[in-house]
Amino acid sequence: MKKKLTITVLVDNPKSWFVPHGRELVQRLKKRGHRAFFAHNMNGVKKGDCAFYLSCEKIIPARIRSRNTHNVVIHGSALPKGKGMSPLTWQVLEGKNRIPHTVFEAADSVDSGVVYDRGDLKLEGQELLDEMHEKQGALIVTLALRFIENFPPKKATRQKGSSSHYRRRTPEDSELDPRRSLAEQFNLLRVVNNEKHPAFFKHGGHTYILKIYKKT
Repeated sequence: MKKKLTITVLVDNPKSWFVPHGRELVQRLKKRGHRAFFAHNMNGVKKGDCAFYLSCEKIIPARIRSRNTHNVVIHGSALPKGKGMSPLTWQVLEGKNRIPHTVFEAADSVDSGVVYDRGDLKLEGQELLDEMHEKQGALIVTLALRFIENFPPKKATRQKGSSSHYRRRTPEDSELDPRRSLAEQFNLLRVVNNEKHPAFFKHGGHTYILKIYKKT
């Protein structure tokens, strides 16, 4: 029988879309016999074998990482390409339907640690943001469970190749061009958040907001 591990799952924004998936991961780890904890604050990270930092907005300092043997992040790009913020959104805007995900060790420099595993999120090209997040959340949980199933990791590889970075998105990035068709801008409509940063366009001196929902 494999050793029972002490594991923390940290999601540092209590309003993050990933919270339900993080809690699901904790429950599935417990069912496998591990001591698993969910935290919203980095100070809640337990001393143990592994901490997962998932959908985190803050950089995790070394003093927190020292509490665990391994500190794992799962990022939605093929690192070292696509470091930074909102990699899923930016790649959908680039027209991609296969979104690579990288499982790697957290380090002092953001998104730079050694790589343990990779996986792909496969989209059909018609999903809206909530649907993309559901699929992404399921993939991240699967990759995290696979990491623990093979714990401790047998192989780690340094990131190779040229790196690129995505910037943080702002509300202004949700602006539509009224001179272009909706079909041309459909990927932008797919990734907007209807409440936090809805799509909008300017016309005749006024600003208009568009919200998108899929008819069921």
